[in-house]
Amino acid sequence: QSQLAESGGGLVQPGGSLRLSCTSSELSLDRQAVGWFRQAPGKEREGISCIPRRGFMRTYGDSVKGRFTISRDNAKNTVYLDVNNLKPEDTAVYTCAARGETDFCSNSAAAYVTWGRGTQVTVSS
Repeated sequence: QSQLAESGGGLVQPGGSLRLSCTSSELSLDRQAVGWFRQAPGKEREGISCIPRRGFMRTYGDSVKGRFTISRDNAKNTVYLDVNNLKPEDTAVYTCAARGETDFCSNSAAAYVTWGRGTQVTVSS
């Protein structure tokens, strides 16, 4: 049912890294801004990062600045989130979302119209 699909999650030790991927068989992700969100058990959804349709002005939440990197590979119709130097508090389901055909990012989940089902990231020793 979901038009976006995430992959790349897993179990890692503190300080480890993963590459999360977001792709779609139905949507052209190069035509819209794409964001990443996460939600841990018992907590609200948190905006993590966004890459605009055009340009390089990517956004990051304060809790992940300097550790996470968002990027695109339009030839693969994929948006990546590289999650680095992971901490136990990064444990969550990570979900990508598309805004629609807009050039601009938003830090509000309400601005995104299409969502994936999420991929689990667990950080534990």
